[in-house]
Amino acid sequence: MKHKPQHLLSVFATTTCLSMPVTAAYAQTAETQTTNLASLEAVASCPTLLAELKEAAIKKMAEQVDASFRNAIRWGFCQRYSYGPIYTEVADTVSAGPVPPASPLPAKDGATEYSETNVQVTGVDEADFVKNDGSYIYMLANGKFRVVDAWPAEEASEIAAFDIEGTPKKLFVHNQQAFIYSSLDPIVQNDYGYYGRDTECTYGYDCDFTGDGRELKITVLDISDVTAPKLVRELRFSGAYLNSRRIENAIHSVVVFPEPQIAGVTYWPEKGWDDSFCSENDNVPTLESLAAAFETLKAENSERLQATTIADWLPSVQDINYSGGTPQENHALLESCDNFYQTGQQDGKNLLSIVSMDTNGEAPLHATTIMGKPGAVYASNSALYVAARHSRYGMLPWFFDDEQQIEEASTIHKFSLSNEPPASQYVGSGVVKGSVLNQFSMDEFEGFFRIATTTSRAPSSNAHSTISILAEKANELVVVGQIDNIAPTEDIRSARFMGDKGYVVTFKKTDPLFVFDLSDPHKPTIAGELKIPGFSTYMHRLDDDHLLTIGYDADDQGRFAWFQGVMLQIFDVSDMANPQLTHKEVIGTRGSTSEAATNHLAFNYFGSKGLLAIPMTICESDDNQDEKGGRYGDMMTFSGLLVYKINAETGFQLVGGVPHIAPESQNNYRGFCGNWWTRSNTIVKRSIFMDDYVFSITEDTIKANRLSSIGKDIAVVYFEAEEQAKCDAFHVDLCPTEPDCLSTNGQWEADNCRLPLYSPLRSSKPAVDACMANYDPSQGHLEIPCVNVAGTQHSATLSLTVSSPMQLALTASKPADKKIASPDCEVIYDSNKGLVQMPCITQSGDNTLYSADFKVLTEVPLTLELSAIEYIGLTD
Repeated sequence: MKHKPQHLLSVFATTTCLSMPVTAAYAQTAETQTTNLASLEAVASCPTLLAELKEAAIKKMAEQVDASFRNAIRWGFCQRYSYGPIYTEVADTVSAGPVPPASPLPAKDGATEYSETNVQVTGVDEADFVKNDGSYIYMLANGKFRVVDAWPAEEASEIAAFDIEGTPKKLFVHNQQAFIYSSLDPIVQNDYGYYGRDTECTYGYDCDFTGDGRELKITVLDISDVTAPKLVRELRFSGAYLNSRRIENAIHSVVVFPEPQIAGVTYWPEKGWDDSFCSENDNVPTLESLAAAFETLKAENSERLQATTIADWLPSVQDINYSGGTPQENHALLESCDNFYQTGQQDGKNLLSIVSMDTNGEAPLHATTIMGKPGAVYASNSALYVAARHSRYGMLPWFFDDEQQIEEASTIHKFSLSNEPPASQYVGSGVVKGSVLNQFSMDEFEGFFRIATTTSRAPSSNAHSTISILAEKANELVVVGQIDNIAPTEDIRSARFMGDKGYVVTFKKTDPLFVFDLSDPHKPTIAGELKIPGFSTYMHRLDDDHLLTIGYDADDQGRFAWFQGVMLQIFDVSDMANPQLTHKEVIGTRGSTSEAATNHLAFNYFGSKGLLAIPMTICESDDNQDEKGGRYGDMMTFSGLLVYKINAETGFQLVGGVPHIAPESQNNYRGFCGNWWTRSNTIVKRSIFMDDYVFSITEDTIKANRLSSIGKDIAVVYFEAEEQAKCDAFHVDLCPTEPDCLSTNGQWEADNCRLPLYSPLRSSKPAVDACMANYDPSQGHLEIPCVNVAGTQHSATLSLTVSSPMQLALTASKPADKKIASPDCEVIYDSNKGLVQMPCITQSGDNTLYSADFKVLTEVPLTLELSAIEYIGLTD
């Protein structure tokens, strides 16, 4: 076998706690000839590993410094360009200790039937920001872990809250414990913006699966007493959360660690050579002196890299156990040097760790680590796969031979999973042509791995899709069957594998639903095809013969098509050769959106009752306007949760909707109706069914409704303390009035008294065309009933009469996951213009919600008119 030369640190693997020889190679088939990847070779020792890490890093550093030198020449020396992240210290590492089992939950009657997280594989739980067990709802909201006593639904109320460090994002609840994932500080600052993102990629069409680039913390709470959650364990990682799965008592977390950055290593001379050149004197450096400066930099960098130790290169985790009352830390490395494996093929410079932990706390933390690019994660009951996208541009060596002209590829890394004790083992890797869309483009069935990929994007003439089937052979993943050149000029919008069948939806102008017969993994075939307008973004198994899908309708324009309203469909696939669309429901016009269209966790099909709940923002056009084409709807007519009765024979029946904000008037754009199809701004994010009730869930509110009378709230839970709920409508602290503002008889004490604004209402209450402010001298509050957190859709007039002049002020509080404006925002009054302005509440860069001007109409008595409150929108 011919081996390619070693490339810098392309792939290596390590397994802590378990040790197993590992090899890997990439596919060679008649259909797709791939370049063979050298078998993984074990590193003999830590000194050997460290030497190889240093050698590879020095080589890479020299290449980047040389590139900086070429750029300096190209741009005339004075321009600078920085490669790579700014250095960030590597934390000390510790190992994990066991967590003792919690005591049983107190007995409580709950719902007879209830919906759970919509997962891809039965028995493989997926983390989300809300979970339930039929009695309690566990939710992350406003920086806290919340427990809601949800049964009976009419009495739903919050019974516990626990502060979570950082930004809590997802959780598992199992064995009387909550496992909470939160994001802390950015790991590194990067010129390309690769790390430090706040967004989460779920659908994958216009985003990549990289993690948010922020340090991950896992907080473990004992919730055996649901009214008093107790901290039992904290895990802090030097890497970022990518994905996770729970199988029985084992939680497997995929953590991505950036390429280690060594202190002092830079890629451009910081001073000296360019100072005189960039000034206006004649002391200009020569090309020789410029080259010498970069050579000196390489030498200095090499010295810094040679001085490193193995701890500078490896990922870290800090594990603190609180079970004994006193915090206990166990110190050890996450990895084991003699279990590293590396190869010559390039697959990214990040470290990927599968970190396994026991919900019973009976086994130590286990980690398996490889060097590779992060990607989409799929897990079966016994294995976990990470599929990463690659482009040939700038990547050497490439996976495929030049004559094949394959420009995109997806690498696949397989890990076997065990639950007793929780652990993972690196199995091997493979590569296929094309880019994977998301987790639903992958599946494991009877020992074979199936994956759907797309090359290029519609409407490119090079666009097409591929189905590849891989098998594990001698610790390698090799392609054993493949269908190529599916749907030329189109790209994949959704995929789903179910048993020995596969379903793929592609799109350019129409929605071809392809049905694949995968019963013979070595000879997969296209069994059937159906072309209809629009496309599906998510496919759900309704029963053995029917698919339930969500996506978008489309208006064919000849060479392309405009996407239109949200579309629900039922397909009869009982005859593989002749799939049929049996029912279709289009909701709203262009600009309508649903969280469920691009995030399967928001798609809630309750099979036992045949009910579907989806978050919806509905936009429509007035009667005089064409509802087709590229024009967005000009009216938001509904924003909340819709519930449908689903039947394969009779189709869709709307049960009702739970509104969360008021409709808009015509041509009143507030950010609701300008939605691109891959993005959603629905206020509602999730839903839960319990018997004959449905709960609609926003980021900070839960509403309970009877299915027999949807739209009439029987309980509403706000996730804030009572006083804060009254004062936080603007997401700033507006309470209470300072004591010295009022005299004992309730009159104004000083001419420059500070008067906070006070709004007690929440997002469930709509604004009105006009509202009077109510001033209570005994409380010192100015109450504005028409203003609410979801945004005022209409101008509001506020009037207040006081006995003497005063000064207004707003004091901003800092929500855990929000940026804020000035902590102390003074209102500016211009007597010449009769205008009072609040400059601290703006649209630009602060993630605050409103821009507002207060106009002074008269001076004594003083009347205020709120003339321009503009809704901007809730942002992450």
